[in-house]
Amino acid sequence: MELEFYHYAIAITGGFIAAIMNTLAGYGSIITLTILMDVLGLPANMANGTNRVNILANGVAGSLGYYKNGKLSIENSKWILITVCLGAVVGILLAVNVSNEQFKDIFKYLVVVLFLSIIVNPKRWIRETSEVTNLPWWKMILIYFPIGVYGGFIQMGMGIVFLMAAVLVSKYTIIKANALKLVLVVLYTIISIFIFHYNGLIDWKIGGVLSIGTAAGGFLTANYASKIKNANLYAYRFLVVIVLIVMLRTFGVFDYLF
Repeated sequence: MELEFYHYAIAITGGFIAAIMNTLAGYGSIITLTILMDVLGLPANMANGTNRVNILANGVAGSLGYYKNGKLSIENSKWILITVCLGAVVGILLAVNVSNEQFKDIFKYLVVVLFLSIIVNPKRWIRETSEVTNLPWWKMILIYFPIGVYGGFIQMGMGIVFLMAAVLVSKYTIIKANALKLVLVVLYTIISIFIFHYNGLIDWKIGGVLSIGTAAGGFLTANYASKIKNANLYAYRFLVVIVLIVMLRTFGVFDYLF
């Protein structure tokens, strides 16, 4: 489609806000996918593929921001990265063939489980030091492989699902888990872009415009979050708010109220 000035403004602004969400919590794709489908008129499968371009920009920029401030370390995380990436390949292959209706509905009830896991015993989420636990191989596959499948399939909400596992099971701080999440997203998004492009499901022009906002938002947010005091507490509160809003929106509460 031919982009008008207001399309650029909406895409860049929306991408910036989505990057803040993705860098501190997740579900930023709820904004970018809405822009791609409802504002720019892309079909759901095309929007899913195009969305991966700005996700890659967000991941690279955010990772650099965290790395610059010493919050990113993957030395004890290589098996998590490998396991999720393998699952993501499976999810990506599913995504290029899934129906639009399945794509829109797949995450509807998962958000309730996520919200409950976040608000129960919040002290687990705001620890100031990581206590990384090396999981047995079978538990690693059981937990992280399905997360990869989900992330490769739909992406939306994957960040929060990964945070739940990394913080509650592997004992990362929420800030360091976010940093690891961005590296992970970069790795499997590179794979997904090749597959979606091969299947003709990426609009590069629109994806590039969105990437301007997501790259800026990712780097600035990671850089700021790495420096402020009590960053884990603030990131936790932000996570609670984001998931609560998403849950209310998903079940149509806002439509009923307004």
